[in-house]
Amino acid sequence: MARQRNRYRPVHGVLLLDKPAGMTSNAALQAARRIFRAAKAGHTGSLDPLATGLLPLCFGEATKISSWLLESDKAYDTVARLGQRSTTGDADGELSDAVSVPDFSDEEIEAVLARFRGEIEQIPPMYSAIRKDGRRLYELARKGEEVEREPRQVRIHELTPLERKGNELRLHVRCSKGTYIRTLVEDIGEALGCGAHVAALRRTEVQPFVEPRMWTLEELEQRAEQGDAALLETLLPIDRALEHLPAVHLGEDAAYYLLQGQPVQAGRLPESAGLRLYRGEDAFLGIGVPTEDLRVAPKRLVHRNVGLG
Repeated sequence: MARQRNRYRPVHGVLLLDKPAGMTSNAALQAARRIFRAAKAGHTGSLDPLATGLLPLCFGEATKISSWLLESDKAYDTVARLGQRSTTGDADGELSDAVSVPDFSDEEIEAVLARFRGEIEQIPPMYSAIRKDGRRLYELARKGEEVEREPRQVRIHELTPLERKGNELRLHVRCSKGTYIRTLVEDIGEALGCGAHVAALRRTEVQPFVEPRMWTLEELEQRAEQGDAALLETLLPIDRALEHLPAVHLGEDAAYYLLQGQPVQAGRLPESAGLRLYRGEDAFLGIGVPTEDLRVAPKRLVHRNVGLG
């Protein structure tokens, strides 16, 4: 048993994984963790098994900031297959018989899509990880049970038609946290009157990562064979995941007391719920929050920004 534990080591940083189709987010996380032999790892919001694309993984000290990525806006490219409904909202579920799809004009499709931009309400799908009375909804759904779900408010920042081929409509969606693309596609299908489900889904952005370089599991395996230096080059420093937060640079004395857990004076603070804290120009300390007396207090401090050890 001791040898098994010793295989893993402290690894710190953020990996932008290109999750393959057919794999759960947790399975993808564990596969990447084994490649890095990372002692501690977590993901920042799951993707459906059918989905591919950006799955930020946090190793070591980066797990302390994973909740801040969970709160981020996200973007997806999806293919809505019109004329068929699904028990899960996507192609992994049991599909209904196909129905005839009218030859919608671009104007008719745009008129429907316009109804889903901005603030909308969604009823979470039964096949989701939301808890109801202590149990995951998908556990109930697999037993054929359906329970009432409260509507949730989400924001669709962008909903753009990219291509129409037969009964398939490809869409680009940029949305707030907590948005279910399966539910969005189902609701669009109902508004069109023919039903729809997600045939393909790829996540392209998780703020602040826009058009990022992603790494496949195969690429990581190849890097691992080249040695630690090549593998660790795939990791981003933790503060890269927090670039949407204003930066505050502290002097040596203020940084010392902050690291002891004390609020400190830091001059005029930006208006923000969270702040990136640095000692000097580039020594990242973690996340702070403004106090009522205009000081900055530590929220989540990190001891290593990227790398081993």
